[in-house]
Amino acid sequence: MARRGVSKQALEVRRARRMFGWAVALFAVMGAAILFLNGTIGTSPDAGTAPQAAAQTGLPTLSGRVVDEADLIDAATEQAIVDKLAAFEARSSDQVVVATIVSLGGEPLEDYANRLFRHWGLGQAGENNGVLLLVARDDRKVRIEVGYGLEGTLTDALAKLIIEETLVPAFRAGEFARGIAEGTDQIIAVLSGDTAELEARARRNATGGQSWPVIIFVALWFGIVFTGIAFAILAPIFGRKTGKGRYEWLGIEMTTTGSSSASSSSGGFSGGGGSSGGGGASGSW
Repeated sequence: MARRGVSKQALEVRRARRMFGWAVALFAVMGAAILFLNGTIGTSPDAGTAPQAAAQTGLPTLSGRVVDEADLIDAATEQAIVDKLAAFEARSSDQVVVATIVSLGGEPLEDYANRLFRHWGLGQAGENNGVLLLVARDDRKVRIEVGYGLEGTLTDALAKLIIEETLVPAFRAGEFARGIAEGTDQIIAVLSGDTAELEARARRNATGGQSWPVIIFVALWFGIVFTGIAFAILAPIFGRKTGKGRYEWLGIEMTTTGSSSASSSSGGFSGGGGSSGGGGASGSW
């Protein structure tokens, strides 16, 4: 009796193992089939690479510090802007680029600006200190896209002031070249630590309750105080860049370590590998 019981138990164990083996084999076959189908579909030109390639089309080439595809800037003004941006980059390492395009092609302004910024790699890879001033002529939209490393200096609120107080009024008057030139000057001024004139203009032009958000923002912006322990971390974010790897904040200047990529290469102007997380501001006219 005992031997028969053991044999029956062994038979059940064998049967269970056999069923388990069939289940494993079935899942393996199904998995292989799924992987094969996914690989086939994924490598299809129409279903895989085509949309990806389409998403990267339509971006202008970074031919210089001013890329005027919409032909909004006269030659003399363009050269003056290029000279100012080159001189500013030489002394600060911050890279500012102006781009005008005919149309966004239906793409949201913020998405296009961020995609173009990343495609060009504006700013230095180690500091992400780039700025893109983008004008979409037919869409009547403008954006200032700011790299990670400059978001504490050229804040969203200050970028909005430049757009609303300088760019939009000039564009509405049809004076695109003047607006872009003055807007570029103000971007350089903010990055250099000079925001007084811009904020004063905003206070003069503000009406009623519209001035309170600006006043509150300015008070909070200049009223932030951090401990010395956090200084080394927050200085590159909230401080004023005084040179390559050098920042001044709360009256103290410090030098950060780390290497940065050159912003130009043999063969012409190029970005330094910087990136943006969508900081900045947009407007329309």
